Parts: sequence; structure tokens; C-alpha cells
Amino acid sequence: MKHADRTSVSARTVFADPVHFLAFGFGVGLLPKAPGTAGSVLGLLVAWLTFSIGLPWRIAIAGALIIIGIWICGESAKRLGTHDYRGIVWDEIAGMYVTLLAVPRELIFWAIGFALFRIFDIWKPWPIRDLDSTVAGGLGIMIDDLLASIFAILLLLLAGILIG
Repeated sequence: MKHADRTSVSARTVFADPVHFLAFGFGVGLLPKAPGTAGSVLGLLVAWLTFSIGLPWRIAIAGALIIIGIWICGESAKRLGTHDYRGIVWDEIAGMYVTLLAVPRELIFWAIGFALFRIFDIWKPWPIRDLDSTVAGGLGIMIDDLLASIFAILLLLLAGILIG
């Protein structure tokens, strides 16, 4: 759950601290509207740019995004004093990247994957909502987005089976 915070994090704070800089998706988390969607777009861009290196390397990148993200998100939240501040978007970057591992590089599939990931990340159906509200730290910040990506992948696979 993205917890509301009455304070605003300045660009100076984000750009002066490498942890915040990464957690805020190189600054996109500073956008006043829809920072999570902006982070997801960044995840899509990273997936597009790394698509040609092959699936084993992309899986390794996804693993690194997750493992590093647990620490980065947790440390940024700790430094800000707010669990899952809305500008922390590394989790959306990783979740979007994981979602796109499962789809071919065709615009329609990427658009559907993007939309499904955002729907599940925002809606947070069970068990995503329960885990999001009970797991603390960096893992708690990352878990809802990783589960949203799994839900999106499962729906994409189901649709592929039904269509194909």
C-alpha cells in the first residue's frame, strides 16, 4: 500500500542521495501525478532496451532488480521515515520488467501487459493487499508489485491459451 505522506520530498533530496535517486527511478518518482505509472513506463523502457540480450540475461536482470530493489526501497523509506513513499518507484520498475519477461516483443502484448500490471498494482486484489499491508521494509514495498506482475502474467497466459 502506498502510504499517504503529507510531506513532499524535494528534488534536491532525491538527486543528492544515490539511494533516493535509484528508489525514485532516476527522478521520475518526483512527478506530482502518477509517479507509479511513470516508474512502470521506465520499467517498460528498460525491458525494451534489454530485450535483444536474450531471456537468460533478462531473467538475471529481473533478479537483480528485485534483490537490489528490496534494499534500495527499504533504505529509502527508512531515510524518509515513511513506509513506501509514493515517489519510490523502483518497485514499479521491477514489477513492470518482470511482467514483460513473459510476453513477445509485440506492441499489443506489451500494451496489455502494461495495463494489466498497472490494474493489479492499483487494485491490489487478495492476497496482494494483505501482504502489502503486513510485510514491512523493502520486501513489503516490493512484494505487491511482484505479485501484481505475477497476476498480470497469469492473465496473459490464460488469454493466450483461450485465444490460441
